[in-house]
Amino acid sequence: MKRVLFALALLFAMPASQAFAWNSRGHMMVAAVAWDLLDENTRERVVALLKLNPDYDSWVEDRKESEKDKIAFVMAATWPDVIKHTTGYINDGEELAHAQNPNQNIGYSDMIQHRYWHYVDMPFSKDGTPLIQPQAPNAKTQIEKFRNSIRSNASDDVKSYDLVWLIHIVGDVHQPLHATSRFSAASPKGDRGGNDVALCESPCRNELHAFWDAAAGTGNSPTTAIKAAAQLDEVPDAAVEITDVQKWVDDSFDLAVKWVYRSPIGADNGPFTITDAYKKKAKSLARDQVALAGARLAKLITENLK
Repeated sequence: MKRVLFALALLFAMPASQAFAWNSRGHMMVAAVAWDLLDENTRERVVALLKLNPDYDSWVEDRKESEKDKIAFVMAATWPDVIKHTTGYINDGEELAHAQNPNQNIGYSDMIQHRYWHYVDMPFSKDGTPLIQPQAPNAKTQIEKFRNSIRSNASDDVKSYDLVWLIHIVGDVHQPLHATSRFSAASPKGDRGGNDVALCESPCRNELHAFWDAAAGTGNSPTTAIKAAAQLDEVPDAAVEITDVQKWVDDSFDLAVKWVYRSPIGADNGPFTITDAYKKKAKSLARDQVALAGARLAKLITENLK
């Protein structure tokens, strides 16, 4: 557990330009919501697969027997971020032109970080800057690929790997800035999901992306995340029933355009000083998106894990 918690601490300390979607608290909250919605048979199959993850023992170290299964599931949500700071894993960047085997699906023998699997940059511009369409593979294509894999005859090693990634990137695509990139005169190649947009908060080097990563809360304690998840509002059934991943992405994109890039966020890359009203709206929206991601994740796993 100490190694995993150290890696999680590094995630909070790293520059925002290296951040990916919800922080550890947000991802763990998504998983906690999903776990509570899984039936017993599905939970048993999930836990059997999670035990194949190389970090499983550290996830459940010093935990009560009655807590281990849920804790493991919640900690699994952070694994695709943790490997970015784990010795032996290869950072092949975010540009697919230089990526190593970006489409492979070989289970835990894959030591590539696959950072480009965490997002899908749906482009927009308010000043007429030409748009660049998102590269593939991306979060959308991988959710579809891993969903198909866990209902196939793939090996348990591959299914375990794919399940852990699903737990993570279903959460990713519900973070609005993981579904968009704003193109402008200041960022003609896109602002990388708000990573190029500076916020003038102490120490005045924070970025818009990092702010939204933390909008659902901060901290790396799984038990605290579980308690926070229990306080989230229930999600309307109609929203949970949507299984089209492109619709998930489109809705997150719409939220970004409508709510993320609004005043006091201006047309350039700042720095901007966000207001209390903006913070309040961001927290509310983030909590709703975390709850929705968790409910949809539970449905996806229940219907596809064989």
